[in-house]
Amino acid sequence: MNRYPWWKYLIIALAMFIGLMYSLPNVFGEAPAVQVSSGKATLKLDRETVNRVNNVLEAAGVQADFVELDGTSVRARFKDTDAQIKARDALGRAFNPDAADPSYIVALNLVSRSPQWLRSLHAHPMFLGLDLRGGVHFLMQVDMKAALTHKVESLSGDVRTLLRDKDIRHSGIRRDGTTLTVRLRDDATRKAARPVLQDNLVDLIWTDGSDPSGDLTLVGALNPKSERAIQEQALKQNITTLHNRINELGVSEPVIQQQGLDRVVVQLPGVQDTAKAKDIIGRTATLEVRMVDDSTEAQGALAGGMVPFGSERYLERGGVPIVVKRQVVLTGDNLTDAQPGFDENHEAAVHLTLDARGARIFRDVTRENIGKRMAILLFEKGKGEVVTAPVIRGEIGGGRVQISGRMSTEEAADTALLLRAGSLAAPMEIIEERTVGPSLGADNIAQGFNSLVYGFAAIALFMVLYYLLFGVFSTVALSVNLLLLIAVLSMLQATLTLPGIAAIALTLGMAIDSNVLINERVREELRNGSAPQSAIAAGYEHAWATILDSNVTTLIAGLSLLAFGSGPVRGFAVVHCLGILTSMFSAVFFSRGLVNLWYGRQKKLKSVSIGQVWKPQE
Repeated sequence: MNRYPWWKYLIIALAMFIGLMYSLPNVFGEAPAVQVSSGKATLKLDRETVNRVNNVLEAAGVQADFVELDGTSVRARFKDTDAQIKARDALGRAFNPDAADPSYIVALNLVSRSPQWLRSLHAHPMFLGLDLRGGVHFLMQVDMKAALTHKVESLSGDVRTLLRDKDIRHSGIRRDGTTLTVRLRDDATRKAARPVLQDNLVDLIWTDGSDPSGDLTLVGALNPKSERAIQEQALKQNITTLHNRINELGVSEPVIQQQGLDRVVVQLPGVQDTAKAKDIIGRTATLEVRMVDDSTEAQGALAGGMVPFGSERYLERGGVPIVVKRQVVLTGDNLTDAQPGFDENHEAAVHLTLDARGARIFRDVTRENIGKRMAILLFEKGKGEVVTAPVIRGEIGGGRVQISGRMSTEEAADTALLLRAGSLAAPMEIIEERTVGPSLGADNIAQGFNSLVYGFAAIALFMVLYYLLFGVFSTVALSVNLLLLIAVLSMLQATLTLPGIAAIALTLGMAIDSNVLINERVREELRNGSAPQSAIAAGYEHAWATILDSNVTTLIAGLSLLAFGSGPVRGFAVVHCLGILTSMFSAVFFSRGLVNLWYGRQKKLKSVSIGQVWKPQE
C-alpha cells in the first residue's frame, strides 16, 4: 500500500543528483576577468585569438586561471583585481597598438569561479540582474527628427525616378527639413506631376506653392500617420540592432527595452568598465552599396596617387585598398533579409532580399553596369570597410541578390548577420548614465539570502514542532524543492533579480502549504479510526486533488503575469511558475517517497509521529 517501486526511488535519486550538480555553481561566486571582443563588425575572434591572449599574458608575467573562447569573445579569469588590471593593460597595448583606431575591445568583466569539471557538464550559475550583480544602466534618446529627415531624403530619390519615368521635367528637387520641394516651370507641368507623386508616394501630402524666383513648386510633407509609423519603426530597428550588437559581444543577459515614445533603456549586468560599456553600445553600423571606381585615375590612386573627385578609398576585408564612388546606390534600409547559403557552384554565398524600392534600383543599376564591381560597405563610428566587392555578371531583378566568391561558410554566416542588423534607423544619444556597484549588488544578495534563510528556518521550526516526524519529512521536501528550483533556473540560464528572490520566498510558503494539506488529511483519517497505513495512503490520495487545483489556479495567475508583464514583474513570474512545478514534485512525489521509505515496510504499524491527533468526544 505504502511502498514505492525501485524505479520511483531511482527518479527521486536522479532528480536530487541533477539538482545538486546544476545548483552547485551558484555557490562559488564570481571572479575578476578580462574580456577581449571584436571592435569591428568584420573582425572575428577564434582559437588563434585565445593563443595570442595566452602569449601576451605570459610575456606580461600574469597568471590566468584559464583563457577560453566564449561565443564571440575571449575571457581570461584571474585570482584578484590586481592581476585583472595588469592583464587589461597588457592586452590593451598588444591588441590595440593604435589607440585612436582600436580593433578590439578590452574590458573588465566578471565570470564564475566554478571548477572546470562542473563547466564541462555545462553547469553554469544563474545570471544575476543589474540589481544583484552590479553593472551599468543607460537611458538613450533616439533622434526622431533625424529618422524623419532620413526618410524624406530617401523619398527624394523616388521623386526623381518617378518624374524621369513619366518624362516630366523639373527644375530641381530640394529638401527643407522634413519637406520636399519640387520646382516646376509651368502650371501644366505641375498638374501632370501632382497625380504621379500622390498616387505613388502615399507617405507625402502634396500642396502647391512658389519660390522667391517665381518658379512654381510642389511641396511634399509627411502625413501624421506616416510620421508615427516611421518613428515607431526607427525605435524598433534601433532596439533590434542594439540586441544583435551587444549579444555579439558576449554580454550576459543584457536588458534592452523601450521607454516612452523615443527612449531606450540599456542595462549591462556584470560590466565593470563604464567607458567600454559605452563603446559596446556605440557599435552600431550603417550599410551602403556603392559602385567601384575602375577609372585610370582610380588605379593611380591605388598606387599612391590622388583619389579622383567623387570617389573615396577604403580597405577590403583582407586589407587591400579599393576606390569606390561617393554616390550611394542602396542603404541598409532597403534590405529586408540576409541569409547564408550556397551558389550554383556549391560555394558559400549570402542571399539578400530587398524591398520593392531597393529591387527596382538594384535592377536598373545592375543592368547598366554589367562587368563592373559593386562594393558593399559597412560603416562603424564614421569609418568604413568594404565587406565584399563582387563583379556584376548580369541584370538582377526580383529583389533577390546573391553575394559569393572566396568566402567560407562561416564568413557567409557572419556577413549575413552583419547585413541583417547593420544599420541604425536614427542616431541615439546617452542622456542618463548610472553605475550600480558590485558592493550594492552584494548587499541586495545578502539581504535576499537572509530573508530566505530566516523564512525557511521559521517554517521548518513550526513544521517540526507541530507535525513532529512528518514535519521533518515536510522540511526535507521543502529543501529539495529549493534545490530543484535553483537548479532549473541555472539550467535555463534565467536572470535572477530581487523580484525573483521574492518569488522564491513565496514559493517556499506555497510548497509547505501542500504538505500541511497532506498532514491534516492524514490526521483526519486517523481521527476517523483508520489504520495508520490506510490513513497515510488515504491522506495523500485525498489531498492530491486539492493540491492540484490550488497550484493550477496559481499557475494560471503566474502565466498571466508572464504574458502581460514586463521588467521586474516578468522576472517574478518566471521564478513563480517554475517554483509551482518543482513544489508539486517535492511536496507530493518526494515527501511520499520519504514516508514510504520510513513507514511502508512496517507491517504492524500502530502509530505515526504526526503530532497530536484530536479525536471527537463520544
